[in-house]
Amino acid sequence: MATPISIQFNPSILSFPSNPSQYINTKSQFFQPNDKLLVKQKTINSSSRQFSSFLQQLQLHQLGSTRFVALAAAATGVVDTVEDKLPADIHVTEIQEPNSRVRLTVEVPTVVCEDSYRRVIKEFMKRSKVPGFRPGKNVPEDILLGFIGKQNVQKAAVEAILKRTLPHAMSSVTGKAFEDSIRIVTKFAEMEKTYLSTNSLRYDVVVDVAPEIKWKPDDAYKNLKVVVELDSDMDAQRVAEKEFIKRHKSLGALKIVTDRGLQVGDVAVIDISATTIEQDGSDAKIIPAAESKGFNFDTEEGDNVLPGFRDSIIGIKHGETKSFPLVFPDSWKQEDLRGVHAQFTVECKELFYRDLPELNDSIAEKLLPGCSSIEEVKQAVLQRCLEVEQAAKDQATDNAILEQLYKMVEVEIPQSLLEEQGRQLYGAQLLQLQANMKLSEQQLASLSSPRAVNEFLETQKENIISIIKQNLAVGDIFTRENLQFSTEELVKEVQNSIEEFQQHQQEYDEDRVKQQVQEVLEGAKVLEWLRENAEIQYITR
Repeated sequence: MATPISIQFNPSILSFPSNPSQYINTKSQFFQPNDKLLVKQKTINSSSRQFSSFLQQLQLHQLGSTRFVALAAAATGVVDTVEDKLPADIHVTEIQEPNSRVRLTVEVPTVVCEDSYRRVIKEFMKRSKVPGFRPGKNVPEDILLGFIGKQNVQKAAVEAILKRTLPHAMSSVTGKAFEDSIRIVTKFAEMEKTYLSTNSLRYDVVVDVAPEIKWKPDDAYKNLKVVVELDSDMDAQRVAEKEFIKRHKSLGALKIVTDRGLQVGDVAVIDISATTIEQDGSDAKIIPAAESKGFNFDTEEGDNVLPGFRDSIIGIKHGETKSFPLVFPDSWKQEDLRGVHAQFTVECKELFYRDLPELNDSIAEKLLPGCSSIEEVKQAVLQRCLEVEQAAKDQATDNAILEQLYKMVEVEIPQSLLEEQGRQLYGAQLLQLQANMKLSEQQLASLSSPRAVNEFLETQKENIISIIKQNLAVGDIFTRENLQFSTEELVKEVQNSIEEFQQHQQEYDEDRVKQQVQEVLEGAKVLEWLRENAEIQYITR
């Protein structure tokens, strides 16, 4: 069954932006130009890239002295790509684990281990300065082992076997394994023990892979039915009229009222207090949420306050106090006040009326620069409100579609992808916060701490999962329907994104930016396709 999605129209358009969609507060990831977050992790496309920091990952510093670490780094760094032809095939068993994780059990035969050992010995000979032998000359193996240490050479041999065979072992998941998710889970001590006892090696690797999308039912998105619930305030004509009045009022001067009470159109500065009216005769209680000192009350915006409030104070004069009962409606935004009977007390501190200029074509330029008549102002305001209204409607539709897609797919999300997306989401929020508030280094450090990030990942886990599922669903539709975008679009948006990073003096990875932009463009194309093919019903509440 289609789920209604509601969105409110934001009528605050006192200044006109170049892009009316900026008024829309939305959860849709595809139309937030400042978000650099919703990006799938990169998958492996080159074995050599994944193992450039291999020695550091295996914590080579634990193996011995600084001199040995330097020698071992050279000795084990002989080959690190699948282009190295092994003297025999390794045996790899692939086991699917939960959450889109794959375990690879790698068995390295003796002939590969012996070949790797000989390479390590050869490299040690080249680089070791053994007393009595010139550098680069052959050193008898027993003397070399005595100089370097037999155990150290064995450790280096295990390192070399791992580095040499891991790219071959990973070849079965190339293109679908997530970057930076590779972990050798077998302890190094266990690998040493196996190598020493059998002259072979066995180790396990786990890696997160791109999850598979399952639609419920298959191709469910082709029969999409969506109900979009629009707020009753989403009326461009009514909003335009309010906007025009605001602009006219902004040109008027406030003058003090001295000879009468409050009228509609005036502005009053009032102190407000309220207490409960207890039906059982118990003592009245103060209502803190209703208290306000020096509140500027515009009588022409009286529909934004408690029903009956404005009518109760009409006629009040400067220095006068009025007291009257009101009941908070059942629709009141504060749940604990709904249905509460209250006694209000209002004291008028100041009373003003607006001295407005005559509404004719002579003030058109002041109402809206570039306009020469009142009618032109009204039409320009209405046109922009219609654009905002349409943008809000489109955004509500996109949100409803994405919400439906989330419910239509089953997918096991790997932990590395969850963390990656969460960190990008958090980073984007920090970027926006920094742009708005100019955080100090101390504040930024605190907000960027592992604890702060982990708390965010925990509290926002469901939201992050929802975003990932929507992204994966959109990407799947893009592929299935063979949708495309132009190279010109990609180049333009990549450049815009890079300029934005540079403007905020933020570091960026151009490849990652390009990937992000590609996903945004994919999302836009998919939503456009879905809007054209889905069954969409609009209702107003």
